Parts: sequence; C-alpha cells; structure tokens
Amino acid sequence: MANIKLEGDAFRSGNDVLELTKNQRDGSISESEGQASYNKTVRLRDARTGKLADFTTHFSFVVNALNASSYGDGIAFFIAPFEYELPDNSFGGSLGLFNAASNSNTSLNKIVAVEFDTHNNSWDPNDNHVGINVNSIVSVATVTWKSSIRNGSTANAWISYNSTTQNLSVFLTYADNPVFGGNSSLSYKVDLTNVLPEFVRVGFSAATGQYTELHTIHSWSFNSSLEVENQVKKKNKVGLGVGLGVGFGVLSCGLGLLWFIYWRKRGDGDQNEGLGDDLFMDDEFEKGTGPRRFTYRELTHATNNFDEGGKLGEGGFGGVYKGFLSESSTEIAVKRVSKGSKQGRKEYISEVKIISRLRHRNLVQLIGWCHAQGEFLLVYECMPNGSLDTHLFGGKIMLTWPVRDKIALGLASALLYLHEEWEQCVVHRDIKSSNIMLDANFNAKLGDFGLARLVDHELGSQTTVLAGTMGYLAPECVTTGRASKESDVYGFGVVCLEIACGRKPVDPREEQSKVRLVEWVWNLYGKGQILEAVDKGLSMQFDWQQMERLMVVGLWCCHPDPIIRPSIKQVINVLNSEAPLPELPSKFPVPMYSLLPVNMCIFSDTSLGHTGSTKDPTQCSCSSCSTYL
Repeated sequence: MANIKLEGDAFRSGNDVLELTKNQRDGSISESEGQASYNKTVRLRDARTGKLADFTTHFSFVVNALNASSYGDGIAFFIAPFEYELPDNSFGGSLGLFNAASNSNTSLNKIVAVEFDTHNNSWDPNDNHVGINVNSIVSVATVTWKSSIRNGSTANAWISYNSTTQNLSVFLTYADNPVFGGNSSLSYKVDLTNVLPEFVRVGFSAATGQYTELHTIHSWSFNSSLEVENQVKKKNKVGLGVGLGVGFGVLSCGLGLLWFIYWRKRGDGDQNEGLGDDLFMDDEFEKGTGPRRFTYRELTHATNNFDEGGKLGEGGFGGVYKGFLSESSTEIAVKRVSKGSKQGRKEYISEVKIISRLRHRNLVQLIGWCHAQGEFLLVYECMPNGSLDTHLFGGKIMLTWPVRDKIALGLASALLYLHEEWEQCVVHRDIKSSNIMLDANFNAKLGDFGLARLVDHELGSQTTVLAGTMGYLAPECVTTGRASKESDVYGFGVVCLEIACGRKPVDPREEQSKVRLVEWVWNLYGKGQILEAVDKGLSMQFDWQQMERLMVVGLWCCHPDPIIRPSIKQVINVLNSEAPLPELPSKFPVPMYSLLPVNMCIFSDTSLGHTGSTKDPTQCSCSSCSTYL
C-alpha cells in the first residue's frame, strides 16, 4: 500500500479496502471526491521507437447504494499524465476527474477513462451506464450497465488496450468466479499516442453529489508490455516481492519487458486468502522465446479442466497435469499449486523469478505462468519419460548403463551452469531423483526450482529455514539450515549412488547395515568391494571403470565435511576421466554435524517446507514424518 497515492476523501479502511469517497454512517457523505493511484510512472509508449504499450488491468469493486432508491455518482478507472492530480470541486457527475474549468476547455485535457456511472446527468445517455471517456466527461462510447448497485454486489472489470488495432475494450461481470476470455462489453478505437504522454499515472476516481453511494476497490492488477520508468535506470536485480508495498524484479532481456502491479484486499474469500494487501511487480519476462502469461481458461481447456486421469504426479505444493495446446500442437505439463498453501505461493514466485531467466539444455524449460481464480499455475515443456525415480525405483523402464551415465553427466552439466556459468550462483536446494526429468531421448533435465535461491558468486552459503528432502540433505543443512553449492553437490552425490545402485537413499526394508545408502556403499568402498552395490537389474552390463568412477564421485560428493566435497567442475573432470579418482577414507567419516534434528524420522524423504506431499508406502508412518519445518 505504500505505493498507492490517496487524494481527496480516499482512504484505506480497516478491512483492507480502498475507499474512494467518504464513508461516514453518522455524517454527510455527499459532495465527496477521491482518487487512488499508483504513485510511480507507468510507461505508455517509447518516445524513441514510437512503440505503444499493450496493457490489461483487472479490478474488483463495489458501488453500494445502501438500498437507496436514488444514488450517485459513480467510479472510474483513469490514465493521465503523471503530474495529474485530483481537480478541485470535481464532485458529482464529474466523478473526481474534471471540474468546471477542465470541462469547459477539453482541448487542454489529456486523460482517458472508463466510467461506471450511476447517475443521469444532462450529458449522460441514462442513469446506469459504462462509458469510455477521452479528454472529457462526455463519453465517446457507452453501454447500459445492468448493475447490482443497490445491494452492493462485487463487480469485476477488465480493461485492455491493443496498440496494433488501437482498440480500448471493457468487460464487466458480476459472476461469482469470473474468467476473462478476451471478449468485451464495450470498445472504442483510439490512438493513445495522440492523447497521452510517454509516462502516465494509472488509478481510480469516484465522487458523490447530492445523491450518495459508497465506492470501494477490493483488488487490482495492471500489466503492460512496456517497463516502468525507474526500472530502466536501475541495474540491480531484486526479486519479485510479496507483502506490503511493491517488489521489483529488473531483468535486462532486450526483447521487451513485462511488469505487473498487484494488490488485493485480505479476507475476500478463497480467491484472496493469504495474499494480503499486496502490491507487487512480477519479474519482467522475455517475449518471444521466454515464458508468457496464460489465461486460466487456456489452461483449464488444455488440461481438460485438470482431469485427474491426466495427472502426472503429486508434488509437495500440488499436482502436475498433462495438457495440450491445440494452437501450437504442444504437449505441456501444468503444475497446479495447492490452494491456500503459503509455501506454494513462495514456490510459484521463486520458479517464475528464477527458472524463467535460465537457459540450458539440461534444465526443464518454463513455458508460461498464470495466477487467477485464486490459483497459481506453472506451465512447463512436457517430459515424455517422466522423472528419474520412476525408472530407478518404480519399474517403469530398466535404464541401461549408457543412459544412466548420460543422465549423471547431464545433471552435472546443469549444476555447473547454475553454480558457475550463469550471472548469479543458483543454489537449487532440492537435488533429488524425482526432480530430474527425462525427455524423449532420456536426456536429464533438472526441474522444480521452488526452493532455489540466488547467491552472488563471491559469497558462500546463506542461512535460511531448513528446506530440502531428507536423505538428500547435507548434514550441515539439517543442523544449521545453511544452503550452499556444497549442499547441492551432496544431493548430486546421493543421486549418483541411486543411479548406480538402483536404491533410494534410505530404505527401511533393508537390514540395518544397508538402510542408509551412503554409509552402506562407503563401507563396501573401504573393503574394496564397491561394485557389489551396483544395481542387479543391470545384469553386469556396464563399463566397470566408469561405474566405479560414478560411485566414488558419489561418495566424494557425500562427504560429511562440505570443505572436502568437490566442486561440480571437479566432478565433471573425474567423470570424463580427465582427472584421477580421489582417495577417500576407508571408513565413513564422523559427521561434523548431527545427522538429524530431534524427532525427525530417518525414513522420511518428504521435502521439508512442502505441504501435502504424498508419501511413499514404503516409508515409516510415524508422526514425525508428517512434521514439516
């Protein structure tokens, strides 16, 4: 809310609603005027290139006549020069947009508005109508508004502008669960270049006159194809923010930027629950080759309304569904974040913020994203061979040694890119076999960046809450919550041993000496019998030297002391036989940190911080397994 400018009688009420006009039950609310606008410049066009923005804004609002038979005057969404302020004496039919002086000389005005007018003035077609206004209170296009003003129902409006067709369109509905499909209730062709300057202010205005009503804004989003002015000047990269005020994400993508304002009232039902009175900007996304915003309707159609028969799996924050985009004949996977999951929203933000900016052949590609209907949806390229764990442990397809070797090297290549080759170091924090997807040619692609964090290359680890999956968590993470490149390398080492042995990191069905995969393989290494742990399903059909390299590298990566673990670059050199095998202690080293926190079951491989995960039936059913930090 710090980035909302309030003028006149506008105020923020105690229940997190923007009130645009007076709301005094024991006092006069007549002749009231107020505005609420975003207090930073919005770029409408690029003066250098002449490019004009496409934009869409969505807001929910209530005009409440308190069951009176006569009421007025209305509410409007406006776009005006940034220096524009609430005019004096603009109450009544002027809707807080104009006054007598500006109404009498419209040639000096520079404003475009969409009015939701409730009172019939001399210039109006009727009492309840929606109108498009250009530099004047007299609308250039109108349509009758079949409103629910008297009982104070919630309306949802979408206003969009197509710079190619120069079409400004309005869609209004009182439906309970509205979906905008691109249709309109009213439209008008206008070249905004001839009306508005390069930088503008966007916001709402309302007024009452002799007759009164209440005007409230309950949610607001605005997205545009051009960037905000101050983002052009800044070079620092700050993550997409959620909370009070605005979070800025600044990406120099070169192909155009997308910015997004979002504010929503708390406690407005399931759709709004937990979002709070946020105003935030999403990261700007690359156009063309980058991810794009999908509409909720597109994704419900693509997934056959999230048909359970097309469900590919269940993750910590929700289900993943198979979909098909008919216009591009593309198969997709749609992650549907569980409703009401605060951690799920954090995962959504993290994925959009991080993975959309990454480009590597061994990373799952994010195609698009959508937040609507109270849901958060992520759209990925579909991986026809599923996740690695389904082949190693689920009996899906027995992976041959060449395929396993390629998968290990592909994962190592992905981590090298994340840790050392991208502009910032990306700590994944949840390296495990179920997060490694396989394309049609069984190439490994690392996915699920919901727990990932950005770290400057010159910095080491960062302290955070405990996150990850038991069995893949480095010992120091369990105790200190400190994530680092070294902790990612530990998870990589566990996956290497899984690939070689065909076993999960913790298996309570095994005899005591074999329950923990790392310790069991290390014990065999000390006896010179490490190849005895190789997956029996391979039937001895593998390259013995390469298998030994993979297993020893896996143990090296899983050393309890993070200082002794190799970098991912060293790992690749050894796997490619460009460096000798390390000499490791013959016995499993004593960990520098306690292996498990108090009351944490060793059989749980549920991702910490995730809620609602489906447990493996082989895991322990103790109460500790359902405790998440």
